[in-house]
Amino acid sequence: MAENNTVVLEFMLVGFPMTRKQEVVVFTIFLLIYVLTISANILIITLVRVSRCLHKPMYFFLSNFSFLEIWYTSVTVPKMLADLVSTKSTISRNGCILQFYFFFFLGAMENYLLAVMSLDRFIAICYPLRYPAIMNERACAQLAGGAWIISCMSPLLPAVSMSQLSFCGPRVIDHIFCDFSPLMKLSCTRNSISEISFMLIARAVILGCFALIMVSYIFIILTIMRMPSTAGRQNAFATCASHLTVVFIYYGTVIFIYVCPTVQESIHLNKVVSVFYAVVTPLLNPIIYSLRNQEVKAALKRAIIKFRGLERVAVK
Repeated sequence: MAENNTVVLEFMLVGFPMTRKQEVVVFTIFLLIYVLTISANILIITLVRVSRCLHKPMYFFLSNFSFLEIWYTSVTVPKMLADLVSTKSTISRNGCILQFYFFFFLGAMENYLLAVMSLDRFIAICYPLRYPAIMNERACAQLAGGAWIISCMSPLLPAVSMSQLSFCGPRVIDHIFCDFSPLMKLSCTRNSISEISFMLIARAVILGCFALIMVSYIFIILTIMRMPSTAGRQNAFATCASHLTVVFIYYGTVIFIYVCPTVQESIHLNKVVSVFYAVVTPLLNPIIYSLRNQEVKAALKRAIIKFRGLERVAVK
């Protein structure tokens, strides 16, 4: 067995069983989603940077969120695309562990950033007079910087301990990327430091951030309901609707995968859900924020008008 352990230098990713024609269709769809995701998130970052009306804490965190989504989807999708056009879908042992680390580093960051954004909305609605003083530039930078640092450290122990594990049996990962559970099934050691630490950290991050978000929104809703003005209530709900929609889409999938127990028979369902939160959700988020946010739409219209004006001047 020890001799067999040293042989495992790479893994084979199974993905979804498909015919060649189906792979071409899926490749085209994934490539289109990836290009749109990168483009949409770059557009939001650019709008926040160039539009003075978007120089607010809410949009500072939104630009951080868009920057995160670009790298979050880039950890898995390019490899998926390469596997779809390749006859041999393999990944090295070290490459697999690195993919696991960066995917969950950025996944943790998404949790922390959603929690920070809910805190921002809580202060803005529940303490509007103190909001400018509390959420100043320094506080926003500290919150965002702290979230990035903590996220970077969160999966460090599971990833380092995983790199020390021996892997037995078949080197086939029955998944679309190096997710934790399919990878651990190949380990010779059960209940290892990697497995225990990951489950504790993942549940603490996911459930802790989700609880903070829900508590924030309970206070937000109670405050909104006490507002005397109907227009004020509608405006307050509008500022929270986009963020709350993203929260429910994101947590509806990650809680299913990483918190609720799953059975062996649901492995294909897990793959479908993983595709949704790793590929589809990063595209939905900028669409939700841009289509449901009046300030973002107004900034986009002004940017288009300005661009067309400059284009006409250049032509003349």
